[in-house]
Amino acid sequence: MGEPGKHRILMVSDFFYPNFGGVENHIYYLSQCLIKEGHKVVVMTHAYQNRSGVRYMTNGLKVYYVPWKPFLMQNTLPTFFGTLPITRTILIREKISLVHGHQAFSTLCHEALMHARTMGYKVVFTDHSLYGFADVGSIHMNKVLQFTLADVTQAICVSHTSKENTVLRSGLPPEKVYVIPNAVDTAMFKPAPERLNRDEIVIVVLSRLVYRKGADLLVEVIPEVCRLHPNVRFIVGGDGPKRVRLEEMREKHSLQDRVDMLGAVPHAKVRSVLITGHIFLNSSLTEAFCIAILEAASCGLLTVSTRVGGVPEVLPDDMVVLAAPDPTTMVHAITRAIHMLPQIDPQDMHNRMKKLYSWPDVARRTEIVYNRALKCSNPPLLDRLSRENILHSYDSRFFALASLATMAA
Repeated sequence: MGEPGKHRILMVSDFFYPNFGGVENHIYYLSQCLIKEGHKVVVMTHAYQNRSGVRYMTNGLKVYYVPWKPFLMQNTLPTFFGTLPITRTILIREKISLVHGHQAFSTLCHEALMHARTMGYKVVFTDHSLYGFADVGSIHMNKVLQFTLADVTQAICVSHTSKENTVLRSGLPPEKVYVIPNAVDTAMFKPAPERLNRDEIVIVVLSRLVYRKGADLLVEVIPEVCRLHPNVRFIVGGDGPKRVRLEEMREKHSLQDRVDMLGAVPHAKVRSVLITGHIFLNSSLTEAFCIAILEAASCGLLTVSTRVGGVPEVLPDDMVVLAAPDPTTMVHAITRAIHMLPQIDPQDMHNRMKKLYSWPDVARRTEIVYNRALKCSNPPLLDRLSRENILHSYDSRFFALASLATMAA
């Protein structure tokens, strides 16, 4: 089973490379740091186009791209039992000691956690997002979360706001939920060698252009900022269904020479875009923890962001200007940030980020959660089926059926 004190970990999520995003980066960097600490890490995700089967990444990170195709937003179709044979095979073949699932929206994660617990494995779940309580989608998602996390060994959230949200949605005891923030690769995200001239102020936006990321807010904020500050120019990187609205806004206000639309930006080129700007603008309407803000701050940009979710926990007050998700308030915040620019030292900001956030620190804190999870005893099956009494009778019967089917396999 390997060296004493070292674990064999299976990371499971629908979200992993070659797809790019916060969850994908988190899994990759955490896995790399755990490998350097002497642990064995294996990743299980679904196939991406022609990428199927077993692949190896840096430092021997083994990735199982199981032959399941995504059907909606990179998620596989829920099957409950369809993933049992491949999950069981990986767990036994790799001699896994602990399963770590990521993201509440990942159906592959939920199914793997359910099967792993029934087989007697310790499981840890990390929630990377915030969800509501009132709309139909959130109600359904919260019910799934209760179903899956009723028997999770330990859970991790990326911010204190995210922890509160997850505890309320899932019914987990707060003492089983830990807060471990994301981090940034400061070796990759460095400031420009020379300080930029402030005769022209460049504001950078790098985000998926969707409703949740506040793309509609940008449509109202950008024209007003350009009207108030003739020396301001915007660079907008990202793609999505709301890109059309931004293109229309640029045409309507004749801002073609002041708003550059870059389209989708590969993660490898994010730094090259960031170092061309002075201010980073984040307009998200909901955010558990924004890694993009860390990347921008590491490159020496002053951040203007909406005050939502876990964002106020990310940076010190002198590195970010927060505002309500309202166009008028956002415009005032950008104006304030422009006046603050003479006091900003990009290299000093980068050095502070190196001390505040690092992936090795995240790995060490996650390792503590693993150790605590492995010390927990396995409850009897009947106790598992009635855990917390948070499931309705129909869900309990279905959970019992799923558990018994997994045990019989």
